[in-house]
Amino acid sequence: MIVQDMRCVLDFLHGMEYAFDGLKIGRNEKLWKNWFDKEAPEEEILPNAYDQSLDCFRRLLLIRSWCPDRTIAQARKYIMDAMGEKYAEGLVLDLEMTWEESDKHTPLICFLSMGSDPTDSIIALGKKVKIETRCVSMGQGQEIHARKLLQQTMTNGGWALLQNCHLGLDFLDELMDIITETESIHESFRLWMTTEVHKLFPIALLQMSVKFTNEPPQGLRAGLRRTYCGISQDLLDVSNMPQWKPVLYAVAFLHSTVQERRKYGPLGWNIPYEFNQADLNATVQFVQNHLDDMDIKKGVSWTTVRYMIAEIQYGGRVTDDYDKRLLNTFAKVWFSENMFASDFCFYKGYSIPKCNSVDQYLTYIQSLPTYDTPEAFGLHTNADITYQSKLAKGVLDTILSIQPKDSSNGGGETREAAVARLADDMLDKLPVDYIPFEVKEKLQKMGALQPMNIFLRQEIDRMQRVITLVRNTLIDLKLAIDGTIIMSETLRDALDCMYDARIPAQWKRVIIKR
Repeated sequence: MIVQDMRCVLDFLHGMEYAFDGLKIGRNEKLWKNWFDKEAPEEEILPNAYDQSLDCFRRLLLIRSWCPDRTIAQARKYIMDAMGEKYAEGLVLDLEMTWEESDKHTPLICFLSMGSDPTDSIIALGKKVKIETRCVSMGQGQEIHARKLLQQTMTNGGWALLQNCHLGLDFLDELMDIITETESIHESFRLWMTTEVHKLFPIALLQMSVKFTNEPPQGLRAGLRRTYCGISQDLLDVSNMPQWKPVLYAVAFLHSTVQERRKYGPLGWNIPYEFNQADLNATVQFVQNHLDDMDIKKGVSWTTVRYMIAEIQYGGRVTDDYDKRLLNTFAKVWFSENMFASDFCFYKGYSIPKCNSVDQYLTYIQSLPTYDTPEAFGLHTNADITYQSKLAKGVLDTILSIQPKDSSNGGGETREAAVARLADDMLDKLPVDYIPFEVKEKLQKMGALQPMNIFLRQEIDRMQRVITLVRNTLIDLKLAIDGTIIMSETLRDALDCMYDARIPAQWKRVIIKR
């Protein structure tokens, strides 16, 4: 099976001139099997000299075909090779630059995701530029307070922050009118909004706004970089205790770890908790206070530190017993006198640097691995297979979904013509309907009350529903393409899915109900 699949892949990748090279795989199957079994095959040399003959993109196609869970890792290498390293790195949100791009008539809308509330960052930016920020959390009956806040800030200046606007959708049309129709607005006025994605959110408001999101970065390096980009030199130097900087780095590492484990689903946390910037800020403030009040002769009370981190600051969100046990284990292993030893490391390659400035920390963080093995989070390497496979499928499905849906593609075969041809082919291959009385007669001869025959009858009925649905969809789709009937939303989905070689959603629902 491996030999057959690999021959097909190589024939596709390399063209007919290399078609006979697939015979090499049969003679070197062990080499290919060893390459396939590697933890990171995209980093290994391809057998049969294909490493020299395949460029980065063709290698991506090969990895996608044979090792789907390694697709994203190879795609990142391709992006770095084609566009540069900076395009493969996560971008740290610069709220100040976002604010500078806005004006008094342009709201700034942040789309919320788990663990990414920008409220503290917006308030901190307001203090930095010496502008007062006042907030209203939207919900039932909050429109009165929102109107009052807008009136005051538009007249006297300042920033208005409306949180969770998806809970006050009825007010948003009025809000848009207030912004566009009010003539006299203070120059320092800005309207910040946070909302979850909602299909009823006014499109016109989105079009007139600056839109951004503040999702937690992917990977330890990106997470640590975002944390230290938000740390000032004054905070780094706020304490002269030698324990301050290492403990601060350990807290930042723990924060990135608990967020990263969430992507592994139930393997990471039994319940997905919304660890966010507020947890980090509270923990940093506690550590600072504890070191300021510490008796130098007694030293750090690690029992207190571990309890506050694992039971209060981060543990306050945790409700599952096993998740609480995991968090306590992280605190026990990472927060002790051992963390100041020269040989201490969170995991191989992840140690605590000895730095004196934020820039030095950022330089060290930039040297960390781009890709984090699950073992860095305390997980088995197999935990990454399911996550990476789902991530690759999600990325490719998204790419397909945003492809142009135009009827014409430059004079060639149109999408509708291609789908109509495919529908004809599928109708020709579709089995004929089961005839009920013939099925009943044959089952009677076989013994209708035999357990396996009862099961067979149920399966025939279910299969008939699938065959009927597929046949009706294909016939209606052909009629809709010809213009005989209206192209409904269900038929449009079927057309798009068939063109993209995917199963239509309606067919999936029937198959699952079986």
